[in-house]
Amino acid sequence: MTVSNVVNGRPGVSEAVRRRVLEHVGATGYRMNVAARNLRSGRSGVIGLAVPELDRSYFAQLGAYITAEAKSRGYRVAVEETGAAAAGESAAIELSQALQYDGLILSSVEMDLTSISAAGTFPLVVLGEREGPEGLDHIRLPNREGARAVVTHLVAQGARRIVYVGGPDSSEVNIRSLRLAGYRDAIEQLGPAQGIEAPSELHVRIDEMTMAAGRAAGHQVASMPQLPSAIFAITDTIAIGVVRGLRDCGIRVPQDILVAGFDDIPESQFMTPSLTTITPDHQWTARRAVELLLERVAGTAGEARGETAPFVLTPRESTDKAQRQPGRQ
Repeated sequence: MTVSNVVNGRPGVSEAVRRRVLEHVGATGYRMNVAARNLRSGRSGVIGLAVPELDRSYFAQLGAYITAEAKSRGYRVAVEETGAAAAGESAAIELSQALQYDGLILSSVEMDLTSISAAGTFPLVVLGEREGPEGLDHIRLPNREGARAVVTHLVAQGARRIVYVGGPDSSEVNIRSLRLAGYRDAIEQLGPAQGIEAPSELHVRIDEMTMAAGRAAGHQVASMPQLPSAIFAITDTIAIGVVRGLRDCGIRVPQDILVAGFDDIPESQFMTPSLTTITPDHQWTARRAVELLLERVAGTAGEARGETAPFVLTPRESTDKAQRQPGRQ
C-alpha cells in the first residue's frame, strides 16, 4: 500500500519513505501498468481534442494550452483533425467513443450540433459558435464584442473609412457572421457622430481563411479609387496576408493605412509591423474546457454551462497613428 501511495502521488507518506520507495522503483526499472489501472478505474486517462486544422497557428496554440492543462491533471490528449467539415466532426465523436476516450473537446465549425444526442452520455465540451442543444457545455469566443472593440480603436486612431475583410454575409451563427455584426455595430454606433463611412464596397469578401486570401484582399483594397484609412481583418492570419498584399502594391502599414486583426496568434507580435489584434484569453479557454470536461467525466457537473472567453485589445505598431501621413483619413 505504501508503494502504491508513492507511485500514485497520494499524501500520507513521509518524505524519507517516499525517497526510499522511489530509489527502489528506479533501481528495479518498475513501470506502472497503465492499462490495468485504467481497466480497474473504468477510465482511459485520455481525452480527445478535435480541431478543424492542425497547420493553423490559432489551433496549434490552443492545442498546446489544452495539452498542458490536461497533463497537469494527469490526462493525455489525442488530437484529431476534422477538416472543418461536418463529417469530420461527427467522425471525431464516433472515434473518441470507439477508442474509449474519457471525453472530447470539439472545436465545431460545420456540424449541426442539435444532432449531438447520438453521443448519449459521452462527456463532450464544444468550442465555437455553433448553436447546440441544451445540456451541452459550450465555450465561445468574444467575437462580436471583440470586433466592436477593435473598430472602436481604429476610429480612436483617426480612421473614418474602415474596410472589413471577412467572409460573406450569412444567416448562420459563426465567427464570420458575428465578427461582421460587431464591425457593423461599431460603425452604426460611432458613425453619426464621427462621420464614419460604411458603404457596401468597404466589405471585402473572401472565401478562404488563408494568408493567400488575405493577400488577394490586400491587392483589392489597394486598387480602390479611394484608399481607406483602416482595415479590420476577420483573423490575424488574414490580416498578415493583407499587410503583404498592400506591401506588394507599395502601400505602407501604418503610414498609409492602419490594419488590425483578431485572435493574437504568435506571429502577430513578431511581424513587421507588429499587428494590433483582439487577444482572447486562450489559457482561460483551455483551462475551462478541460475543467468542464473532467467534471463531466467524474459525474460531478450540474447543468450545462455556456461561457464566453474574456479578451483584451492589444494595440501594436500596425495602428500607431503617430506614423500616419498628415491629412489621411
